[in-house]
Parts: sequence; C-alpha cells; structure tokens
Amino acid sequence: MSISTTLKSIQDIMRKDVGVDGDAQRIGQLVWMLFLKIYDDKETEYELLQDDFRSPIPEHLRWRNWAADPEGMTGDELLDFVNNTLFPKLKNLQARGDDRRAYVIRAVFEDAYNYMKSGHLMRQVINRICEGIDFNKAQDRHLFGDLYEQILRDLQSAGNAGEYYTPRPVTQFMVDMVAPRLGEQIMDPACGTGGFLACAIEHVRRHHVKTVEHERQLQASIHGVEKKPLPHLLCTTNMILHGIDVPTNVKHDNTLARPLRDYGPRDRVDVILTNPPFGGMEEDGIESNFPTAFRTRETADLFLVLIMHLLKDGGRAAVVLPDGTLFGEGIKTRIKEQLLATCNLHTVVRLPNGVFNPYTGIKTNLLFFTKGSPTEHVWFYEHPYPPGYKNYSKTRPMRTEEFAAEKAWWGGDERSGRVENEYAWKVNADDIRARNYNLDCKNPHSPEQASHDPDTLLADYAQLQQRIADTRNQLKAALAAALEGKA
Repeated sequence: MSISTTLKSIQDIMRKDVGVDGDAQRIGQLVWMLFLKIYDDKETEYELLQDDFRSPIPEHLRWRNWAADPEGMTGDELLDFVNNTLFPKLKNLQARGDDRRAYVIRAVFEDAYNYMKSGHLMRQVINRICEGIDFNKAQDRHLFGDLYEQILRDLQSAGNAGEYYTPRPVTQFMVDMVAPRLGEQIMDPACGTGGFLACAIEHVRRHHVKTVEHERQLQASIHGVEKKPLPHLLCTTNMILHGIDVPTNVKHDNTLARPLRDYGPRDRVDVILTNPPFGGMEEDGIESNFPTAFRTRETADLFLVLIMHLLKDGGRAAVVLPDGTLFGEGIKTRIKEQLLATCNLHTVVRLPNGVFNPYTGIKTNLLFFTKGSPTEHVWFYEHPYPPGYKNYSKTRPMRTEEFAAEKAWWGGDERSGRVENEYAWKVNADDIRARNYNLDCKNPHSPEQASHDPDTLLADYAQLQQRIADTRNQLKAALAAALEGKA
C-alpha cells in the first residue's frame, strides 16, 4: 500500500470518530501519531549505531511497546492509556543528564491533543500506520516530503494554510542560488514545516559534508522558529528524518515577539531562507518591538526588517514576498529604503500567477540580497510559464526544471556575465530611489505586462472611466433615437 493510500485510509477511519471535528483536527491527530512512529523507527537506527543508546521515552511509552502489536490494547483501555498516561508523561518529560532529546519530545507534545473518542477506531488508525509506513526503509523516508505535502494540501479546507508550504521547485531554486556552505549558520525565522531547512541540509551534505565532524558542524548550524503548533510538529519530524538527531534549534515561538534590540551579535546568521506569512496582521503590541520608523502590524514587512537585522555582514538571504511589498508606500517605502541602503538587493525573480495556488492567488517575488554594502543596481527576472501553460494547477504544478534558464543566466556566486534578455533587465538604484523605492519595475521587453505604479494605475482608471462614460452616452443616444423613431 502506498503512503498516499495509507494516509487516505487513515483519514477515512478518523471521519467515523465523533471526537475529530474537521480536517485541522484530523491532521493534528495524525501528526502526533506519525511523530511517535517515526521517532521509534529512528531509535531502532540509534540502537544499531550506538552501543550505549538509551531512549528518553520511558519504556512503556515507546511506540513499539504500546502501539506496534496489532492485537494490543484497544477500546477504553487504549483511550485511557493515551489520555491519562501517554500525553501527561510526554508533556512533562524530564531529561536524563544532558540528553536534549527529551526537550524535543516535550516541545512537540506541548500543544498536541488526542481528539479521538473511540479507542477501537484509534487502534485501527495505529495499525494502518504500522502496516503502511516504515521510516527505516529508504523509500518510505524519501517519500516523507510527499506525505507532508499531501497533509498540507488537505489543510486547505481547514482554514488559511498559505504560510505553511512553499512549492519544492521554489525552495530548491532559492537554496541552490544562495548555496549555503558548511560552517555557516542557516536560519528560517518562519520555518513552517521545515521545507527550506530540509533543502539546505541536503545541499550542504551533497556539496560539503565528508566526515563525521562535518556532519556535527552541519547539525549545529540549522535554526528555525515556528509559532504554530502543527507546522512546528511537522518541522521537528522533518528534521529528524533529515538526520538532525536532536533538533533543539527548531523553536516553537514567534520570532517577531522578541524586541529587535535584544538580538545581539550571537544571534546573527550567515544565511536566511524563508517564506514569511503575508497578508496577515500581527497581534497588538508586536510592532512595538521594532523601531518607530518601521512599526506596522503587517507580518511580511516586520519579517523583512528582522531579516535585515539578523544577517551578519556578508550574510545572504532569499525571501518570498508579495507584490504589495514591491509597490507599497508609507512604512513599506521606509523598509525598502533601509534594504537598499544596508544590503545589496542584487536580484528579484518575479513569479507568475498561480505558483502558490490553492493557498493564495497573490503574485509573489523572490528577493535575493547580501548584507553589508548598498545596492547599486537590481536585476529583475520575469519567470515565464512553461510553453502551453496559462496558469498552474493541482494537476499542472510548477516543476523544478523550469528554473534551468534562471540558473544558466545567474552567473555563479559572483553573478558575473549577466545580460539582458526577454525575461531579464537591470534597473539602477538611483532610478529606484527616484521612483520612491517602488520596486514594481516593468519588464521593458514585455510592454503589455501589467504595472502597479500608482500614477499609471490612476491614469488607466481615468481612461477606463472615460470609455465607460462614452459608451453610456452612445447607448443613451441610440435609445433616444429608437424612441423618437417609434413616436
């Protein structure tokens, strides 16, 4: 049975349980069970590799000892065990000595809940997980990315999940262009399920990790923060499956809740890769953590300010931001002024509509910048649809190979040899300042492209209103003539 089939059968069982109300609770229920199963599979690996390995989980609470037997406890006995023994113990799990694994498990279960009311249905779910998923098999482990992407797609009907998931082709392209190296501190301050971090781990391992010491360096270099419990749980699971044995640097917190002035030199990082939530508003008071000139409740704007602050001099960032950031005014203008003054915003890749469907239809951009020197010019690259596409959809999603043209044009780490073409053009920083830091720069090679420049939009609107008035007058004249003819 495939993982996707297993997942569907599990959700069908959960729908029969009166305690599980809606997709969000079904996903939350599934994820803590998956975590325990995956963690148990990893412990099997640790036991083979480490002679002195001891699980941080008490023996009777380990998945293998209460869940793995298909004929094991069920019904009220199972329900009572999960509600009154498993959850209370894991939420208050104490570490043995300096074993940090206990802290990871405790953080995972801090905001997890058992919604199921039927111990018999729970036993069926557990058996399906045991039958269908073995993360000690390389193939199943490799498929975890597909598994959690499917989980996130299922969250569509459970509310706004737009901040949870960045399509893999976008993530891969951003990581490949920033090219994190061994020894660099890598961070995603709004890490969701850990897609950027997982991709960065794969990149560093593939290009730089040659020894056990290299692996230790890599494991210590990964940092993420996620404020929502469900994606944080998925991220922790994702990190464990990507070989980060003790992902204590993946925090369940809100990065924006800490005053900017409290982030010191020890908090600076070399690489930031992120898709911060946009279109949302932070709770009252969060903006007071930022300098007066940058105070706003718009989440994406606050994250951009934070990212500039957290980068070391010479640090590199790749950030997904909406069109509104590019052409927005007021505080957005001041933030962009700061960006161009303190960082080299060397590249903006403009994505077409539909990349993030069905999560959001907002047009998005990939901003690449390096901290420490001001921007002299910005290269823009307009990512085209593949031939025959007019939009992306569930059956025709974006593909990794679509970014081959950008990669060929990029010019390596030094971005040398770039030339203008039908998709790429360069804008001088002085011209951007003259535009009041409006970064919504129109492709000169594609004059029919829509512009978000306020003056242009107002002029277009006036022309449209005039055409409407002319059409209305023509209709009135034609109607009057017709009435006169009948009279």
